[in-house]
Amino acid sequence: MLVRRYEMPWRRVDELFAAAAWLGALVFYAVMTLRHTMPTLLGIPLVVACTTMALLRLHQAMHVLTLRAALSGKAMEMITTGRLADLTTDLSQVFLGFGFVWQPVHSQRLYELAKVNYRDYLAPPWLLRLRGHAVHPQPDAEIGLPYIHGVEPCEQALYRPLQNFEGGTLLVGTTQAGKGVVLGNLITQAIRRQDVVVIIDPKNSKRLQRIVRRACDDYRPPDTFQWFHPAFPETGVRLDFTFNWQKPTEIASRIQSIMPPDTAGAFSSFGWDAINVVVQGLVDLEDRPNLVKLTRYIEGGIDPVLEASLRRFFDATLGPSWRECAEMRRLLDSAARGTIRRPSESASNDLLAFVAFYEHHVPQVQRNKVIDSQVRTFRHNREHYQKITANLLPILSMLTSGDLGKSLSPDPFDADDLRPMMNFEKIERAGHVLYMCLDALPDPSVASAIGALGLADLAARAGMRYNLGGYRRISLFVDEVSNVINQPLIEILNKGAEGGIQTTCAMQTLADLARRLGSEVAARMALGNLNNVIALRSKDRPTQDFIVETFGKTAIHTMRVGLNHAADAHLGDFTSVHSTQVAESFEETVPADILGKLPNLQYFASVSGGRLIKGRFPLLDPDYDRPSRDERQERPQ
Repeated sequence: MLVRRYEMPWRRVDELFAAAAWLGALVFYAVMTLRHTMPTLLGIPLVVACTTMALLRLHQAMHVLTLRAALSGKAMEMITTGRLADLTTDLSQVFLGFGFVWQPVHSQRLYELAKVNYRDYLAPPWLLRLRGHAVHPQPDAEIGLPYIHGVEPCEQALYRPLQNFEGGTLLVGTTQAGKGVVLGNLITQAIRRQDVVVIIDPKNSKRLQRIVRRACDDYRPPDTFQWFHPAFPETGVRLDFTFNWQKPTEIASRIQSIMPPDTAGAFSSFGWDAINVVVQGLVDLEDRPNLVKLTRYIEGGIDPVLEASLRRFFDATLGPSWRECAEMRRLLDSAARGTIRRPSESASNDLLAFVAFYEHHVPQVQRNKVIDSQVRTFRHNREHYQKITANLLPILSMLTSGDLGKSLSPDPFDADDLRPMMNFEKIERAGHVLYMCLDALPDPSVASAIGALGLADLAARAGMRYNLGGYRRISLFVDEVSNVINQPLIEILNKGAEGGIQTTCAMQTLADLARRLGSEVAARMALGNLNNVIALRSKDRPTQDFIVETFGKTAIHTMRVGLNHAADAHLGDFTSVHSTQVAESFEETVPADILGKLPNLQYFASVSGGRLIKGRFPLLDPDYDRPSRDERQERPQ
């Protein structure tokens, strides 16, 4: 039994001919009644019946013509920031462009269009003008097919509650499909909501940056916008990704997370331990760790940290005159004569004596675990130590080379460097908008390391917010997520909503993510943490299959028409059988190949726990109708 009535609008509009016939009958019976050729009691009911049927058939014909008129599609629409403000007056709702809720009837129309050439059923120009449509809304030179959005003639502004986006949003689209435009719309709304906004942009989109700056000018204080660019360090801010932590071990875990995935194992654990030993030593000396210091003491040796730690330890346990004791003086003399084995050429005579005294003359119960780990590292074979940290040093060198070292390891006592020093706690407290350009095109390795380290620091900040409470909502936007995704970002997607972080990730194909994470299974597991999917045009088949899986299936009707002729045994006799059968089968709600035919800025989306919508985002012009600062201050928020 068919629950939904079968519909096939892509055909000749036979209802128009039927309406014309009923109108002719109406005129005939009306004239016959007026001339008294036909009795009035018979003529009036016939006139009423003909009028009713003519209006019914005309209504059915206009329905088909309206659907055919919509096949011409919608032209790209450009709006100003003022117009976007008018569309987003309710800040508890997220504006998703213009479109409609996708229903099974729309899937039916789409499947039927696959059987015909849609151009044969486009409405004539006079009908388009009559219906208020543009005659040529989408020229043939533009990418994509217009009829996909035309399966529904009526569209409206689309909104979904902001709380529905707490579970994260995935934005998928091939190159130049409109991901930057979508991000610009969503970021502008987040800035207007007074969120803390963090944007990670590997390719440094100039247009997206202008949109973000315009939104900050319109809705936030003058110093809200902060930006970071490794190629232009003198114009941006300095970021300290090792500033915020609750436990010293967090710093080692952050740096471990940016190591290449194929090093996960013994070498990754050795790298974590090497960093942790240095961090624990610096913290014990009340010296704040940063990337430059970690690189110096891992690459050059832990000797300075160990020597300072032992001096501090001896001062605390043996008193100020510990250097004058007989055993210490003997060891110092032995070290000066070279009778104590030297683990490294850089080790000083004092350090050799201090370590020997600590190992042989300090009781086990008085020893310090932090110093024990430093001594272990000091005694480790230097050549072997360099081998086990070989995967760690390139990462640290990337992040501390040249001007980048001063940008990522800011020195608060450098009076010549006037750039602001920022960290995620400071950004959050002040309500800043941080735009991180990673410059991935000329230097992808460094860009990936910076982005991954920033995400690791933000994940740690999310943990602090989870434990201690947060100040305000953080909206995180990650473009080209395959360049920077790591375990901390997956943790943000998994648990960040509890810490008040709403994440939007943009990517091109599933294969990019699988290459970064090591397998398609790992990529799907990471994407499984994102509750909402906005799918622009996508040409990669595995990516299309992943998207349509989230859309589910629906019942599609298929009509089969049969006509059989057969001769009978008697001369001149024959039989004819005409049959019509409507079958129903479950198919994908949106065919996978349709995703590769979407025009720019048009999308399918699964939001709010499975609500499927078809929409289009307008272009946002950040340079049009720019008000003065006085006018911006007077504008209601």
